[in-house]
Amino acid sequence: MAKIPLKPNCLSFTEVLAQAVALISPTMTAALIIPVMYSNTGDWSWLSYALGTVMLLFVAYNLNQFASRSTSAGSMYAYICRGLGVTAGAVGGWSLIWAYLGISVAGATGFTVFADTLLKMIGLHVPPVMLFAVCVGTSWYCAWKNVQLSALLMLIFEGISVTLILILCAIVLSQHHFAVDAAQFDVSKLPWSSVGLGVVVAIFSLVGFECATAFGDEAKDPLKTIPRAVMVSLILAGAFFVFVTYVEVLGVRGYSTTLDKLDAPLNTLSTLAHVAPLSIPLSLGAMVSFFALNLSCLNAGARVIYAMGRHGIFHEATADAHETNETPHVAVTTMAIISFLLPTIAALSGQATLDIFNYAGTLAAFGFITPYCLITVAAPVYLKRLGEQRPIDVVMCAASLVLLLIPTVGSVIPVPAPPVNYFPYAYVAYLLAGIAWILAFRARKPTAVGAIHQDLELNHARFAAPVGAPVALGEAKAA
Repeated sequence: MAKIPLKPNCLSFTEVLAQAVALISPTMTAALIIPVMYSNTGDWSWLSYALGTVMLLFVAYNLNQFASRSTSAGSMYAYICRGLGVTAGAVGGWSLIWAYLGISVAGATGFTVFADTLLKMIGLHVPPVMLFAVCVGTSWYCAWKNVQLSALLMLIFEGISVTLILILCAIVLSQHHFAVDAAQFDVSKLPWSSVGLGVVVAIFSLVGFECATAFGDEAKDPLKTIPRAVMVSLILAGAFFVFVTYVEVLGVRGYSTTLDKLDAPLNTLSTLAHVAPLSIPLSLGAMVSFFALNLSCLNAGARVIYAMGRHGIFHEATADAHETNETPHVAVTTMAIISFLLPTIAALSGQATLDIFNYAGTLAAFGFITPYCLITVAAPVYLKRLGEQRPIDVVMCAASLVLLLIPTVGSVIPVPAPPVNYFPYAYVAYLLAGIAWILAFRARKPTAVGAIHQDLELNHARFAAPVGAPVALGEAKAA
């Protein structure tokens, strides 16, 4: 157990929501991912984002079966433990660490791309490694110092960036007299064969909504705050993606370079809309948004490490909170070091910053699918154990698993070009290493599983049991 707990009851709904939205990073999709979507589904790209949002709402439904009943730091790991046991939970947590590390690298490299763009405007060139250090180093300090400071910064930075993008979209629509773009609703041009791949891109754009569950020990009224943050972040991001995709496709129609070939679609859109000066604040907004993405990942990943360290799966030092700041400082520092080293090694080996961004995001996506599948299966099992399972819960579980097959299969079929075709093998190797570590942990500490279940049950009772009611620790063994 941690000697010093995390700071309790310090994050409001808005601050927890900010963590989730920052990790989804709407700006990242608007600035860099929508062209990839357009290359797959053309004028119907908005539909893929709509379908992807609906699909992940099924996953969110299963996730919230836990979030509305119990909470703790690194909750998604704990949720899977409650439903499927410690081994499955640890595998889910191990996979989430991969995912958050990958997205943190995407945040650092995205920050670097836009920082470099701004610096070139004034004739300066700074090596990417130095910009990685600025981004990750500042993120580390904020995450180490104060989780509320982190949430406030993310709320401000992402809020400014999204506002600027929406202003640009409003200008574009007004210049088109708010007329409906019929081409984006022409069913005869719907690329049926590519919609599935488009949904894969959409789902990978939306992952991160679950990170709200990582702040269970710090959220105010967590059984209400966290489930709301999960749903609201997903719905807001999905609606934003549908709208901005529609506007970007409309805004660049007829331009000499098609949307899928644009490296900076927002800057191109501002030029075409005759508001070229807006490209500077847009680039600045994107830069600070990617910083917020890196910061959110350090916060979320650190709390998964903290929760697993508290249960002895990682070194006990990772389960300690800072004496003054009440943050998981060792886990935050671990995440930050790796988040800096990974892009630095890639850059020094000759990889372009934008390529590192694309590779990191693709690799991270595999890490989300595993815990999403595990939490989906765990939900009805958990509800059945509580005597609260309904037929709709089983149906939602089955529907979620079927829908999750789309990004799973779409990631590997058709086989992508090198080096992306090797990425699934890299993730499987990482996953197998984690499974070996977890099994070795169980062999070294055969009594640890019972202690973990007891800790989880105590935490569940802390929120679920009526005041003064006895805690049935024996029920923990049934998990």
